[in-house]
Amino acid sequence: MSGDATGSASRALPDVVRVRRALISCFDKTGLVELGRALVAHGVELVSTGSTAATLRGAGIAVAEVSEVTGFPECLDGRVKTLHPAVHAGILADRRRDAHLAELAGLGIDTIDLVVGNLYPFGRTVAAGAAEDEVVEMIDVGGPTMLRAAAKNHAAVTVLVDPAEHALVLDELERLGGTTLATRRRLATTAFRHTAAYDVAIADWFGRDEDPPAWLGIAASRSAVLRYGENPHQVAATYDGPALLAGGASGVASARQLGGKELSYNNLLDADAAWGMVVDLDDAAVVIVKHTNPAGLAVADDLATAYERALEGDPVSAFGGIVATNRRLDGPTARRIVEVFTEVVLAPGYDDDALEALATRPNLRVLELPDADRPSGSRVVRSVGGGLLLQGADDGPEPFDTWRVVTRVAPDAAALADLRLAWIAAKHTKSNAIVLARDGRLVGVGAGQMSRVDSVRLAVERSGGRHEGSVLASDAFFPFRDGPDAAAAAGVRAIVQPGGSVRDEEVIAAADAHGIAMLLTDRRHFRH
Repeated sequence: MSGDATGSASRALPDVVRVRRALISCFDKTGLVELGRALVAHGVELVSTGSTAATLRGAGIAVAEVSEVTGFPECLDGRVKTLHPAVHAGILADRRRDAHLAELAGLGIDTIDLVVGNLYPFGRTVAAGAAEDEVVEMIDVGGPTMLRAAAKNHAAVTVLVDPAEHALVLDELERLGGTTLATRRRLATTAFRHTAAYDVAIADWFGRDEDPPAWLGIAASRSAVLRYGENPHQVAATYDGPALLAGGASGVASARQLGGKELSYNNLLDADAAWGMVVDLDDAAVVIVKHTNPAGLAVADDLATAYERALEGDPVSAFGGIVATNRRLDGPTARRIVEVFTEVVLAPGYDDDALEALATRPNLRVLELPDADRPSGSRVVRSVGGGLLLQGADDGPEPFDTWRVVTRVAPDAAALADLRLAWIAAKHTKSNAIVLARDGRLVGVGAGQMSRVDSVRLAVERSGGRHEGSVLASDAFFPFRDGPDAAAAAGVRAIVQPGGSVRDEEVIAAADAHGIAMLLTDRRHFRH
C-alpha cells in the first residue's frame, strides 16, 4: 500500500459502505420519525440531540443522547451540543487510514456513518423582522460544522440535509445494505451548497447597511434548464432569485405557469420587461412587448379596451409578442388576445372563462403573478468580461409632483396624463428611447437608436400617421434642439424629458418657438 501525506498506511474502501451508526440533529423535523423508524429497522444505532432525540423517543424509537456519547452535557442554552471530539472524530476519521482507525480505538470513539441535519431558520427569522439578538441566535454553528465534516468525509460517511432525499438513502440500504459512493458524493454536494447558501445569507445580513456592498455573495438554486439561451448554440437555465437581488419584489422568477409549453430564455427576458411596465402603472393597463421594448401600451377603464388600444399601437409587431396586464384577466380580453399569435400572457390572476379561452392555444404560455405591487429597493447584477456590475434597480414610483414646466405653454390635464404614460414607457424602452402617446395609449416608439433625433424620427414613422396631437417622452436630455424641432414638425404638442444638457436653454427656446409645452423631470432613465 502506498502512504499518504501523513505517512499512515491506507486502504481502498468498497463502493457500498454500510451504515451502522447515525447522528441526527434537525431543526426542521419533516420526515424525522419515518426516517428514524426505517434506520432502526435496518439495524442502525441512533444518536441525537435534545429536541430531536425527544421527538424520536416520543415515537417509541430507541435513541442515545449526544451527551451520553461525549460524557458532557449540552450547555449554554443549547449553543454547544455536538462540538466535541467524540462526535467530530467519529465523523471525520478517514476509514482508509490505519492510523486514524487505531487512534479512534485508543480514544474509545466509535465511527459515525450517517449524519442527518438541517440548520436554524436564519433567513426565515430575518424575513419575519425579528430583533437583532433573535436573528443572531439563529446563526447555527454546530450544524454547519457537522454537515461540512460529514460531506468532507463522504468517502465513508453519508450526509442527509434535504428530507426529499431520505428515500434515496433508504432505498440503497434496502437494496444494497449501504450507500454507494455516487450517492454519498451527490449528498455531499447538496450539503456543501446548503451551508454555503446559509453563510451567504448571514454575511449579507451583517453587511446589510453597505450600499453598494463591499462583498457580493450570490447563492441561487437552479429551478429549470431551458432549451437554449438567446440562440440555439447557447446553454441556459433559470435560478431562484437570491435575497440580495430580490428586494421583496415579485417577478417572473416567482411566477406560476398555468398552461402552455416550456418557457424560453427570451420569453423570460421579455416577460420580465413586460411585467416591469404594467406594475409601474396605477390604472388598468395592458402592454405588448417585443424584444424587451413596448410594441403597444395602453390604460383604460377596462382591460378589453386597454388591450384593443395597445394592439393598435403596433399591430404588426404584436405578432409573437408578450402580453401583460396589472389586473386580473377576464374572459372577453382573453378571447381577444388569442386571436393574435402571442407567446406569453402574464397577469396577477385569471377568471375561469379567461383560462378556458387561453387553453384553446395549447402552446400559449400562461403565467400568474399574484403580487402586482411595484418592486422597491432591489438590485440588478449583470456580468461583464472578468467581473460583475451591480446597481440599484430603476424601480419605485415616479415623483410626478416634482416635474417642472419650463415653457410658456403648460400641458392641459389630458396631455399631462399622456405624458406620464409616455414617461413610464420610455423608462422601460431601450436607449436612446423616444415614446409618443395620445389618448391613453402609445402611438409610436423609437428604441435603441444611436442618435436621439433618429429615435424621434423612428417613433414618428412607427406611429402610422397618428403622431399629430401626441405627446413625447425622452428617457434622457436632448443634446441639441433638432429633436424638439423634429417632434414639433410631426405635430407633437408636449414633451417631457430629464433636462441637464448644456444646451437646455436652446432646447427650451425651441419648444417655445413652436408653441409646445416642455416639462423637466430631473431624472434620467437610460436602459442599456
